[in-house]
Amino acid sequence: MRKDKSYYFCGIGGSGMLPLAMIVRENGAAVAGSDRALDQGRLAAKFEWLQAKGIGLFAQDGSGLTSGDQILIASAAIEDTVPDVAKANALGCKRMTRAELLAEQFNATPRSIAIGGTSGKSTVTGMIGWILTEAGRDPTIMNGAVMKNFVADDAPFASSRVGNGEIMVSEVDESDGSIALFDPEIAVLNNVSLDHKSLEELRMLFGDFAGKARHAVWNCDDAETATLVNGLTLEDAISFGFSEEADFRATDIVEAPVSSQFVLHAGGERFDVSMRVPGRHNIANALAAVAAASAAGVPVQKSVEAIGDFVGLARRFDIVGTANDISVIDDFGHNPDKIAATLKTMKAFPGRIIAFFQPHGFGPIRKMGAELAEVFADLLDEDDRVLLCDPVYFGGTVDRSLGSESVVDAIRNGPDARHIANRDTCGDQIVQWAEPGDRIVIMGA
Repeated sequence: MRKDKSYYFCGIGGSGMLPLAMIVRENGAAVAGSDRALDQGRLAAKFEWLQAKGIGLFAQDGSGLTSGDQILIASAAIEDTVPDVAKANALGCKRMTRAELLAEQFNATPRSIAIGGTSGKSTVTGMIGWILTEAGRDPTIMNGAVMKNFVADDAPFASSRVGNGEIMVSEVDESDGSIALFDPEIAVLNNVSLDHKSLEELRMLFGDFAGKARHAVWNCDDAETATLVNGLTLEDAISFGFSEEADFRATDIVEAPVSSQFVLHAGGERFDVSMRVPGRHNIANALAAVAAASAAGVPVQKSVEAIGDFVGLARRFDIVGTANDISVIDDFGHNPDKIAATLKTMKAFPGRIIAFFQPHGFGPIRKMGAELAEVFADLLDEDDRVLLCDPVYFGGTVDRSLGSESVVDAIRNGPDARHIANRDTCGDQIVQWAEPGDRIVIMGA
């Protein structure tokens, strides 16, 4: 990234595009962009905030591209017929993907921590970023979710942070293979499980990711990760988990509906940890974060103090309200592992669960629809409810022959599962079902 360049983000409101656009803008470069949601009149507050930060916004019709000196940031999957892309091609603009621009920035930073894995990336990124901030390291943070600890009046969509320190923390994506672009000093590998790619592809990507880092921080409780790491020759690797052999280990776990406690064992010492986020998966996330921070030189006690003040991410087991003894939880969970972690956290305490899920497109149903159905069937009881609407779809040529009803049909045991095509109608159904003591969880897109 260069300050004398002008970057144009196609899809600037996206969860991966927006934080990167803010990092580029706050580092002094010119930034503008377009977004389909802006054209459709959605997410007005987000776009008003971007404009207030000095980012020019345009209709997604090519009108914002006026010079061949502009650099178009767009997904590799976007077709040349999209007006912004067609105009950029006509002007001779250079084109980069979001991941290419991020990797360029990340790899130029003196010290770097990259967080990979099928699940937990955003939370671990937020935890590490908060620890480093509290430790006075002033990091730059690139996340795919809003980090509540950094939300302020002038930063309501705080999915990134620009610091003046020499260290950058970023989650990296395996779904498009772009994880291969990053050369981290510290590589955190949370887990390896089915998501956007086959396990064979994931093993290769994550193996290369861990193998080229100076420090690999890995989850010794995850069988796939353990097998992967055991097949590599790693120096200064650090393991975390609940197993006795873990370098950073949690014992004496006490779970509560919205918090958790445990004893951390690290370097021959014991540390009492209290967290303001619930669930064993978040304890594992905290272990990964403290281990990574330790590799970056932060004392464990300082990390423990910081993690106690971590309040989580938006849409990550986000309790948005309670009325009539009915709680509503917003959660990004979209693959089997993430949904299972959320449901297990909820099932640790009494009360019926009403789970609404909207798939992130038709492709994921083909790849993991059976596994999604299995999670709902195995973890929920006959008193619980599951409701799916049609997958999110904003146009394109994707095969739509296999939809949400196929997941519902595969839930043969356990909860009452239904498919209602229209999302708004699903809301009406949830209201009809809800009774005092219920917990409603909104998952997926």
